[in-house]
Amino acid sequence: MQRARRKLPPEITSDVIVVDDGSSDQTRQIAEDILKDEGAVVSAKEGVVGSARSLAARTALSRYKGPAHLHWLANTDADCCVPETWLLDQLAIAETNVQAIAGVISVDSFNEHQPEVAERFSSSYLIHADGTHPHVHGANLGVRADAYLRAGGWSSLPTAEDHDLWNRLHITGSLRVSLGSVKVVTS
Repeated sequence: MQRARRKLPPEITSDVIVVDDGSSDQTRQIAEDILKDEGAVVSAKEGVVGSARSLAARTALSRYKGPAHLHWLANTDADCCVPETWLLDQLAIAETNVQAIAGVISVDSFNEHQPEVAERFSSSYLIHADGTHPHVHGANLGVRADAYLRAGGWSSLPTAEDHDLWNRLHITGSLRVSLGSVKVVTS
């Protein structure tokens, strides 16, 4: 994430919000050491991914003082690696009045699984010839703050919180795109 942030032009501000949701490792200390004053680490005992994502978004929104239509929420997970151009790519797409972007994921290793799991993932993870796809991952979802607020934000769901928000963005008339060119690697 830090490399992606360094690629942003100087006129674009950015903040990283990390939610340490009851972790039993050194997540909070590691995140604070990395972020220093360039973000915030929030501790929670949500235990529900939708609630943790909502807390991160509320924290980001409270730290930004500009208009909501100029605030972009780029969501990923702690076990993901984003490419250096991840933020720039999302912002370039957002400049075309797109209000939400669903990217794709790749998996760094299937070593903990039987060989057929990797084969099943590879054969069923659909990306169309034009680069669009049917997938929605909270680990790779960008949304303009005004569209996010209009849709009601993240719901307190233990799973499928990403699909829920994506569907509500559609219902509220947000322009959404699903692009295979916006990719993160997850574990």
